[in-house]
Amino acid sequence: MLDSQVLKGNLLGDPTRRTIDVYVPHGHDGRGLPLLVDVVGFTAGGPAHTNWKNFGENLPERLDRLISTGQMPPVVVALPDCFTRLGGNQYVNSVAMGRWDDFLVAEAVPFVEGRFGCGGDGRRGIFGKSSGGYGAMVHALLHPDVWSAAAVHSGDMGFELMYRHEFAAVLRALAKEPDIGKWVDNFWQAKKVKDSDVHILMMLAQAASFDPDRSAPYGVRLPVTLDTCELIPERWANWMAWDPLTLVEAHGPGLKRLKCLYIDCGDIDQYNLVYGARRMHQRLAAMDVPHVYEEFADDHTSVDYRMDISLPILATALS
Repeated sequence: MLDSQVLKGNLLGDPTRRTIDVYVPHGHDGRGLPLLVDVVGFTAGGPAHTNWKNFGENLPERLDRLISTGQMPPVVVALPDCFTRLGGNQYVNSVAMGRWDDFLVAEAVPFVEGRFGCGGDGRRGIFGKSSGGYGAMVHALLHPDVWSAAAVHSGDMGFELMYRHEFAAVLRALAKEPDIGKWVDNFWQAKKVKDSDVHILMMLAQAASFDPDRSAPYGVRLPVTLDTCELIPERWANWMAWDPLTLVEAHGPGLKRLKCLYIDCGDIDQYNLVYGARRMHQRLAAMDVPHVYEEFADDHTSVDYRMDISLPILATALS
């Protein structure tokens, strides 16, 4: 358990005491091994990847198999709980959601490395899928001095294609309860969680991450007019500033410091993420940033099997 200082005062009222599950391979105590940090997708927390899993492997089981069969060298893997009242995380600093970038870089990594003697400069990697893929991409862009490898699975990028069309559904949901704070409270008090409401919650979480308003309930304000669903240019510009396709223009050259950057996406990703991934691949190629880019025949869901490819690549690069 880690008692975070940087998460204090978050507008969501989320706890600052956080669980960090840590995988240490059989026959090792962690000392001298590389460190990988797993940042999970929306609606999950790190401990979800260590739970029993039907019809497949959880992450420790996957790592046991890959390491024991010699497909990857041994590594320590940290799985921090970064779940929030808005259902997930983008792993950036926000006056609403909390300072999650600082939590990972300034607190979680030193905490795990100090306890297990792993990682260190040149020996740290970050990986994730979906919102976790976004977190891995953004952390690689912003902190190539901290991370030396990153795997981005189906990561959020290309905001115009993945987010703009979602705002109409958000407004339809809010028509029944225009007060966003009450809508969130009602979500948590409901006897059953509806998939459609999870998508609304996801958009509120993005708003609180990319364009937070300290004076609004849970820090959420939308980048569209509430009656006609038209983009508010200054609000939407704040979102777009956090698009990896925007960040790469200023921070892309720093990625050359990485030992490994792996990016993949399903070719029929239902959130249109493959188009953003292709754009990122093309931009990195134009910048002469070394990276591995792959598309695979699948959509956005149940693609943990892709870690069989990425984790050995990361572990080998850091070993």
